[in-house]
Amino acid sequence: MTALLAGLALLGVLVFVAGATWIRAIGADPARARRLAGARGMAVADVLDLVEAPPRPVRISGRIRCADPLVAPDGERLVAYHRDVEVRLPDGRWRTIERLRESRSFELWDHAGSLGMDPADAAEPLITIPLVWEGRPDELVDPHATAVGRLTEQLGAPPTAARAATRAISVVDPLLVLAQVQIGPDGQRLVPPEGGYLVSSLELDAAMRLLGGSRRHQLVIAIGAMAGGVVLLAAGLLGALLAWLLG
Repeated sequence: MTALLAGLALLGVLVFVAGATWIRAIGADPARARRLAGARGMAVADVLDLVEAPPRPVRISGRIRCADPLVAPDGERLVAYHRDVEVRLPDGRWRTIERLRESRSFELWDHAGSLGMDPADAAEPLITIPLVWEGRPDELVDPHATAVGRLTEQLGAPPTAARAATRAISVVDPLLVLAQVQIGPDGQRLVPPEGGYLVSSLELDAAMRLLGGSRRHQLVIAIGAMAGGVVLLAAGLLGALLAWLLG
């Protein structure tokens, strides 16, 4: 009986891990989706009217105003620019050869006023549609080509594939920010919640679709597997406890 209950608990762990792995494989992030969608929605004007700080982070909507934005090669003005370049090693693992993070502080504003924030404190990845490139390692140019050459010398074989993902926030993007509000002698201010600001350049519905991953119909099944794993684990542990108490 004890062995059966232990097996049930072990099966629960395996099912839970399988569900969590499945969620990562489809690119879903239900935890961040819950945090963003479940927070109280407020405009900048609403935050500036607060006399008492909310106990939990809130989802604030507003526009961007930045005096010194980043300027992309195509002339686009940005407040955040994230780029990750990876190559696939001969053993199938991916290794990052560039992790670029640039940002500028800005004001989140509407008709009533503004609130300052620094996107350097944002949780990653930014909730924005990424520009994704996939190709051969020999298509990369310096400094990435040099990094590939060093890896080839170290490993004795060249990487087999390359990919890059770029995420950016433009000054013209409407913004949703999950932030903690603090109220002090100088008024209201935004501070990053645990794990950093959640910053989205998408409307809430679009952000939820993005955080749902590329195969959203599979997300429900994966979450169900995790829930089933928890039930099996709890049943096994509770059964083992009862057996011990009655034994």
